[in-house]
Amino acid sequence: MFQIEEELKKLPGKPGVYIMHGEKDEIIYVGKAVSLKNRVRQYFQSSRNKGAKIEQMVTHITRFEYIITDSELEALVLECNLIKEHRPKYNTMLKDDKSYPFIKVTVNEEYPRVLFARRMKKDKTKYFGPYTSAGAVKDVIELVRKLYKVRSCNRVLPRDCKKDRPCLYYHMKQCKAPCQGYISQEEYRKNINKVIKFLNGDFQDAISELMEKMQKASEEMRYEDAMEYRDLISSIRKIGERQKITGYGQEDRDIIAVAMDDSEDLRDQDAVVQVFFIRDGRLIGRDHFYLRVAKGDTKAQVLSSFLKQFYAGTPFIPSEIMLQCEIEDADIIEEWLSGRRKQKVHIRVPKKGTKEKLVELALENARMVLAKDRERIRREEGRTIGAVHEVEEWLGLKNVVRMEAYDISNISGFESVGSMVVYEKGRPKRSDYRKFKIKSVQGPDDYASMQEVLTRRFRRGIEEQKDKEEDEFSGFSQFPDLILMDGGKGQVHVAEQVLADLGLTIPVCGMVKDDNHRTRGLYYQDHEIPISHTSEGFKLITRIQDEVHRFAIEYHRLLRSKGQVHSILDDIEGIGPTRRKALMKYFKSIEEIRAASEEELGKVPSMNRQSAQKVYQFFHS
Repeated sequence: MFQIEEELKKLPGKPGVYIMHGEKDEIIYVGKAVSLKNRVRQYFQSSRNKGAKIEQMVTHITRFEYIITDSELEALVLECNLIKEHRPKYNTMLKDDKSYPFIKVTVNEEYPRVLFARRMKKDKTKYFGPYTSAGAVKDVIELVRKLYKVRSCNRVLPRDCKKDRPCLYYHMKQCKAPCQGYISQEEYRKNINKVIKFLNGDFQDAISELMEKMQKASEEMRYEDAMEYRDLISSIRKIGERQKITGYGQEDRDIIAVAMDDSEDLRDQDAVVQVFFIRDGRLIGRDHFYLRVAKGDTKAQVLSSFLKQFYAGTPFIPSEIMLQCEIEDADIIEEWLSGRRKQKVHIRVPKKGTKEKLVELALENARMVLAKDRERIRREEGRTIGAVHEVEEWLGLKNVVRMEAYDISNISGFESVGSMVVYEKGRPKRSDYRKFKIKSVQGPDDYASMQEVLTRRFRRGIEEQKDKEEDEFSGFSQFPDLILMDGGKGQVHVAEQVLADLGLTIPVCGMVKDDNHRTRGLYYQDHEIPISHTSEGFKLITRIQDEVHRFAIEYHRLLRSKGQVHSILDDIEGIGPTRRKALMKYFKSIEEIRAASEEELGKVPSMNRQSAQKVYQFFHS
């Protein structure tokens, strides 16, 4: 038995990572400490003002463990890895997992290529970026190919030179075909150097060169060529407009600010971090990230968690990171990022000037995104949680989280099937959907089929609960707070009888349809409850009813299709797909196979004397 007080006495005064476990032995929090002894003890001291999040978390801690490290830096790296792997409930979590694209120039090759890349690797090639838009990167690559006629193929040159015909890009005048020897390596290198200059942001030479070509083509009345040059110039200028000059330095910087919302109905998504990406003194783009933030978390704590998670997953680290406020572990994060970048990284909080204005701009953008998202979340909660609350009011229930709906599908009793769909907090939980092939019922008996489905489902759930030593729910072991039957009085009574026989008490209601097969109301406790057709609760019930019906029909259709392709030859022992095909190809029909002798059957390719005998006996026994 784990005794927290006794284990606290054993804690070492060394740096490391501590891991908190909950009632189900799941990891609920991961943290780092300079001194494990001092840090972990703080959680269990009643005199300290720990904040709402920590107070709640401590009530769920059943045990803790720790890993000793040589330094605080090692502890930081280990903390990042453990948070990413386990995603603990009480850690501030980055909800987005984005990777930003790069433009890759393979300068290590004799005939370099310009490529799209998602990761920056140590492969002796040259990378440009990261960029915030994959579409913009592809546009730039296409433009570069048109301007400088560089290759994009995977041929290894000069090894594969003249082994094949030139590709389509050569005929489109977007490649000089070095694979055919139409351009020397020296001339090709000159074009690659122009590409690198262009990607570094020097567009003037390219524009001047295209202007001359456009003028010359116009004078020679090659107006189509002139229009093409004009369009290329326009594309280059658009790229230049995207990269707005910020007016200071030539450094790589990230500008980061967080906006938080304190409203209780947004507990799962109540913070937005805005990042401005500045590369070589140019603002190349921006992006925002949603975070799961617990009550009591400060902006400094959120920013610290964001930095560790974001820069653990991105390949590019700028030389400077500017924040809206000071963070507690800035020094150790700086050391960690500097080690990853192989150059010094500075974390700063600007107090005045242009840099402060940029941070303010990032903050305003974060607030705007959060405000817009708040409305979206409220609408979504109205469709889901709000709709569930309406259903609770109609039925006089409370705390309905999990709802299970059931339906039966058959055509004149053929291949009767049952379906179970699950909704949690008003949203479908497709991983818990289940389908049943009816085994004990012959013919179109929906009541008996439903009785079999419900009995199998809940009996299996009871068995799984008994077999489980811990309280973790999975599969059938988690029971619903409300059962919804596709039907009225009859279906509801069947379900209630099954539950009574198994000793279970779960509310059951029926989803009643009108003559046009549309949802009309709910049947509960022996009477029908009329519901408003404009309410969100009605819309939710309709979605559930349609979903359970769709799931049943889909499974039934699958079984029918399998039955339709069945051959009588499949019932003969020793006759697999190969022999079946050979027999049908040789005899053309089942009747000819039936009329054939053992000797004739033995002449079929892939058939032997034993298999021929089995086929003959099958049709003549």
